Amino acid sequence: MKKHTAIAVVEFTSIADGIYCTDALLKKAPIAMIKSGTVSHGRYLIVIGGSTASVDESLQEALATGQSSVLDHTFLPDVHEQVHAAVLGQHLPCEQEAVAILETETIAANVRAAEIAVKGTGVRLVELRLAEYEMSGKAISVYNGALHEVQAAMELAAAFLRGREEHVQLRIISRPHEALTRHLSTGTRFADTSMRELEGEEVS
Repeated sequence: MKKHTAIAVVEFTSIADGIYCTDALLKKAPIAMIKSGTVSHGRYLIVIGGSTASVDESLQEALATGQSSVLDHTFLPDVHEQVHAAVLGQHLPCEQEAVAILETETIAANVRAAEIAVKGTGVRLVELRLAEYEMSGKAISVYNGALHEVQAAMELAAAFLRGREEHVQLRIISRPHEALTRHLSTGTRFADTSMRELEGEEVS
């Protein structure tokens, strides 16, 4: 069960402005600061949660205070449980079905696209990675499910992202190799890959 009705994500190009705006939005309304801090490319990222009204009020304060330093943002007034869990770090097993990988230049865009994808289809959100240092500020999300569901989900995500200036990369694997689905079940981060899983395993 999700802890917060709504969440918002705000990315700043300035670390100083990001910290300043974090203080401003916390003072504006009773919200929870889920996570905040520096990310790749000298950016600052804030993820907040709470009631729809409180999150919206705090987000508007952040946008007004940050102004030109705001790189991107998104507001999910009735956040889907899968997205809520993924933002908090939950990872789902990847089953032997179709897989989609969505890569975006900003975190907010990927979070919003994930919300659209899972609300509009029956896909599972396996993983959502937000601007880790080895990712150069990018975000990726991984989806799993029946091929027609995965295709429909990516069509919805692509429709939202179409026309944005940022780079977007989207790939669908209709019949993933078993070794790949096992790998995706543990996460896409190289540093977390277990050598024990790979030892003695030959991929045909």
